[in-house]
Amino acid sequence: MRISPDQALDLLRSDDLIGVGMEADTVRRKLHPGNVVTYQIDRNINYTNFCTEYCSFCAFYRPAGSPEGYVQPLESIFQKIDETLALGGTGILMQGGLHPSLRMDYYENLLGSVKARYPQLHLHCFSAPEILNIAELEGLSIRDTIARLRDAGLDSIPGAGAEILDDEVRRRIARLKCSTEEWLQVHRTAHALGLRTTATMMFGCGETLEHRIRHFERIRNLQDETGGFTAFIPWFFQRENTSLGRFVKEETTAVDYLKTLAVSRIYLDNILNVQASWLTPGHKICQIALRFGGNDVGSILIEENVVSAAGCHNTSTEDQLRAMIRDAGFRPIKRDTLYRKYFLN
Repeated sequence: MRISPDQALDLLRSDDLIGVGMEADTVRRKLHPGNVVTYQIDRNINYTNFCTEYCSFCAFYRPAGSPEGYVQPLESIFQKIDETLALGGTGILMQGGLHPSLRMDYYENLLGSVKARYPQLHLHCFSAPEILNIAELEGLSIRDTIARLRDAGLDSIPGAGAEILDDEVRRRIARLKCSTEEWLQVHRTAHALGLRTTATMMFGCGETLEHRIRHFERIRNLQDETGGFTAFIPWFFQRENTSLGRFVKEETTAVDYLKTLAVSRIYLDNILNVQASWLTPGHKICQIALRFGGNDVGSILIEENVVSAAGCHNTSTEDQLRAMIRDAGFRPIKRDTLYRKYFLN
């Protein structure tokens, strides 16, 4: 029987960290028998850092006209993809800021050019805020915008831009960004159009535990409705170099991370995969997180610019990720973007 919001809140407030972790581990073992933990080789490519949203937690964006702003030329993107494929990569995660003047023809050409040159590559691209930005600039519906991107080569959509799915928090940390319902509607529409997506949460940004539970509830409800999420990926706010960091003084602890991950695994009983992060908490905490409900450690992240701009500089190679998984007592298996375990090496 699934737990209620009140029961989940009690777990987040509990001092019994090990007990909460054991309960989450029981759920993980039921969903993922065989002592397997998965990982992926892909690359984050940021096609632009120009953005109109000015989110207080972001140190990556540059305002329009900034000399530090860029739009990546196609040849640069092709070079990054070539490097990814040489390392055994199977997909790219392509995202950028909310550019004020890039129109649909830019995105269709970008996706089409990449697909024509690399037909085997999985294109996991464009957050909900980016899709909403394109729709607004073109005067298109969300459905028509996603359908055109899909037809141009888009294979799935990442969960970025969720932060905390509660408008009280969103107005405080990203007042210009899309609302909770708009984020959910992008993913609902993508699922209806046959695209799978991921769900994320950035916590530790001054929200309450109740806000986290509301986030879980909204994700669980949408998954009940559509079944379109492949994974849930929680990570915590990096405060260095951000304006929000001046107001959020307390760093998220390892205990808070592990407990939040564990409760997400217990609560989101309809999402198969929950990703444990090494990027923000580091490799050791990631290993522990595999006993707190995580069944996946994400990608080696050949390139990552957004979180690193906020002061996080952890890195990994495929050998390091495999060793980390083995040392935690699991068998590492490489997967693709849709969590299909094709690579039993």
